[in-house]
Formats: sequence, C-alpha cells, structure tokens
Amino acid sequence: MEIFYDLIRFFHVISFVFMCVLLFNLIVANERILLGISFNYDADRHIENIIKSGVNWCYINQLTILFSGLLLLVLGDIGIEALWTEWIVLSKTIIIFILMGTISYVHFKLQPKIESFLTVVTTGSEVPDDLILNLKPYRILRKWMTSFYLFLVIAAIVLGIQVYATFNPLLTIILIGLAGLFSIKADKILIRFGWI
Repeated sequence: MEIFYDLIRFFHVISFVFMCVLLFNLIVANERILLGISFNYDADRHIENIIKSGVNWCYINQLTILFSGLLLLVLGDIGIEALWTEWIVLSKTIIIFILMGTISYVHFKLQPKIESFLTVVTTGSEVPDDLILNLKPYRILRKWMTSFYLFLVIAAIVLGIQVYATFNPLLTIILIGLAGLFSIKADKILIRFGWI
C-alpha cells in the first residue's frame, strides 16, 4: 500500500510541474513580440496551434491533480475531512477549481474568438488592416490570464509542500508574493535566464 501511495503522490506532484508548461507559452508569446507588430501568418498560426493544443495537456494534469489529491487524502493520515479542516488543503482545492475555470474560459471563450479572426487569413493572402487591432485585446487578455494561471500553479506548489509541515506564515506570504512578481515578469518581458 505504501508503494501505491508514493506512486499517487508522484503523479500528483509531477502533474503540477507539467502545468508550468504555461510559462513556456508566455515565453513563446513574448518571443513573438520580438518579430514586430506586423502579422506573420506562419508564425502566428504556429503559436496559436501550440496554445490551442495545450488545453488538453492542462485538463489532463488538472484532473490528475484533483483525483490524486483526493486519493492522497483518503489513503493518507489526514483524511478526506482535511478538505474542510486544513486551510492549506482547502486552498489548494479552491485553486485547482479556479485553474479549471480559467483554462475553460480561455479555451471556450477567448480562443474561439481569436481563431475566428484568423480564419480570414491564409499563407500569402492579404492581411486585413484591422486584423491586428482586433486580435490584440484578446491576446493581451489571454496572456494576462496565462500569467494569473502560472501564479496560481506556483502558489499551489508553495502550499502543497506545506501539507504535512507548514512554513512560517511570513515565509509563505513572501513565497506567494514572489510567485506573483515572477508571473507579472513572465507576462511583461521575455524571460531568458529563469528566475532572473
């Protein structure tokens, strides 16, 4: 039983790590900015395909986190009642549902709108004058939501390593604050050297 529990814990942790793939989406979006303001169909289509296909990755990881987390509670020492008696477990549970809502909003609301603007353009075709102006607010909102998502993932990791032994509350606040600053940085500038 101990091996099974450790295996569940491994999948729980690795799924959180894999959800940081959105950091790479932010890096790609910031790399795209380096190409300039003009619309480049091949580059823009490629980036949109990467972003669009990432939703399945996110949902699978989120569901793995949710179900493995519940199994860890049921099979572990703290029990399922930790969902409402332990603030860290409750916070992580709320975060996973916010993450699911965030990715669903991007996938079902923002991405279809972006795709609808891109359907009028193909390789070598004339780019409508208003295309970039129409795309920009949706891409900015999606990028901001991706940064928010990244912040929540890092915050959940900070909380997750405290399920069995909590940090000093000040350290938790500082780490979550740093997660916020890093997420803002990832949204605003191209990150070339990790945390730096």
